[in-house]
Amino acid sequence: MKKSTKRLLLTLGLIALVVILTACGTSTVTKASTNPWDRYVIYNAAQFVLWLAKISGGNAGVGIILFTLIIRILIFPLSYLQIKSMAKQQAVAPEIKALQKQYSAKDRATQQKLRDETQRVYAEAGVNPVMGCLPIVVQMPFLIALYQAIWRTPALKVGDFLWVHLGSPDPYFIMPILAALFTLATSVVSTMAQPVRTSSNWIMAAVSPLMILFFAINLPSALAVYWVVTNAFSLGQTFFLQNPFKLRRERQEKAQAEKDHKKAVRKAYKRALKK
Repeated sequence: MKKSTKRLLLTLGLIALVVILTACGTSTVTKASTNPWDRYVIYNAAQFVLWLAKISGGNAGVGIILFTLIIRILIFPLSYLQIKSMAKQQAVAPEIKALQKQYSAKDRATQQKLRDETQRVYAEAGVNPVMGCLPIVVQMPFLIALYQAIWRTPALKVGDFLWVHLGSPDPYFIMPILAALFTLATSVVSTMAQPVRTSSNWIMAAVSPLMILFFAINLPSALAVYWVVTNAFSLGQTFFLQNPFKLRRERQEKAQAEKDHKKAVRKAYKRALKK
């Protein structure tokens, strides 16, 4: 299985895991909950959201938005490291692809040579493949805690926010559509920023928004509000760190500089031959 396909399956699997874990517990979380995760993580997360709602006018929807923004800001350094690590990997992707083609034989010696050469390329480029996944793993407990806090705390699903009732699906599908559009835009911007784009990248860009749309339509609007805010933040973050137009211009300038350098070398070589 190709590496890009494995990455696609991993990403989709993580999305599905988050949504499944969102609904894996259905009982209301209270201070008397005996499960340590429920009592100390989900309950406190819910209380923090309610406190934010209280100091901002008493609207739970506003509390969810503030909590989401705080979490996203706190994990921004991890996201920054993840994006930078992925950018470095993408920069050496053509070289890695050439190595895979060169050492395509499946015997043990050739595959070991491929691993050694891949590690050499990564080391020279300062790439740590683990950093591409570590931030996602670190973020998961925060995201799951927020999901379940909303899902399992009645106080966070009571009342209205804008045109939606937080405990019911959006009757006009506006929140789900916004969440899906922000997810799509984030995926497209991230894919456009990559020097080498594969069909798997575009499949993920198409499938992820559809999954978000499906779940947001069927789950309480409180979760849809969260998805809209976090995906909008992700879009801004991705565009800030991976501006595809800036990166494309930088790659073109680099390619032109290399072309000019080679041209200058050829001219110098010809002049040397004439002399």
